[in-house]
Amino acid sequence: MKKDIHPKYHPVVFYDTSSDYKFMTKSTMTSKETITWEDGKDYPLIKVEVSSASHPFYTGKKLFVDTAGRVEKFNKRYKK
Repeated sequence: MKKDIHPKYHPVVFYDTSSDYKFMTKSTMTSKETITWEDGKDYPLIKVEVSSASHPFYTGKKLFVDTAGRVEKFNKRYKK
């Protein structure tokens, strides 16, 4: 493999804002926000609105998420 062409792969914390669930994994995503994890180290914090803790398929509950006016964007785009 060529050197210095791949993004940096490092541990990050994902925070599901709808269910207040946090989990740590590795990713190429970065963020200016950080969080102190259980091990006492700081990691980049990535906020997500849906994860396995809040997704209807995994929870069996119906959840309505209208993020940033998706319905309005759809109506605006396909309005006659």
